[in-house]
Amino acid sequence: MKNQMIEQTKVYVRNELGEDATGHDWFHVDRVRRNALHICKEEKAGDPFIIEMAALLHDISDEKLNESSEKGEVKLETFLQTIPLTDHDKTHIKQIIATISFKGGQHTTLATIEAKIVQDADRLDAIGAIGIARVFAYGGKKGQAIYDPSIKVREEMTVEEYRKGKSTSIHHFYEKLLKLKDLLNTETARKMAESRQQMMVTFLEQFYQEWDGQE
Repeated sequence: MKNQMIEQTKVYVRNELGEDATGHDWFHVDRVRRNALHICKEEKAGDPFIIEMAALLHDISDEKLNESSEKGEVKLETFLQTIPLTDHDKTHIKQIIATISFKGGQHTTLATIEAKIVQDADRLDAIGAIGIARVFAYGGKKGQAIYDPSIKVREEMTVEEYRKGKSTSIHHFYEKLLKLKDLLNTETARKMAESRQQMMVTFLEQFYQEWDGQE
């Protein structure tokens, strides 16, 4: 029964996010799912079924991908009603999805190891070579500049400022991506993050060299 629910969820998510061009497509979801299951196995912690379901559904209600956070929540709830989950599992999955987002660095306490693992897997996909590709895909889709040295890096932000304030794709590294490694919850994820962090640092060094016109 659990395998059937996972397969049904995969089909649903592929249909919903398959054409996304902001870096929140099916391939992103699938990487998060696989990373989450890997962390679960390495850490010998958490319920693999809950982790896989939450990883698969983690972007369905995302306010960035819906008209509003309320409409996103309705969409998620509507799908969850189509599969035979227990009320406990449904509540747990929704709680994970509601609490793992970065949202300008607002610190949310995660209630369960499953939430910590899914959050780590999602954050790993925001850094490294894939993270670099995704930040420019998202910035381009949203009409954001690649870089503007006259704009200041924002340190403390409300969710509204994080979503709507003026920034650039390069600024996003400082406002979010470079911070993620130190916010990871599990030892496995921290190890996985090391080479990805170095990739971003090297990229930024090279970017500024080229920006300043040096060979």
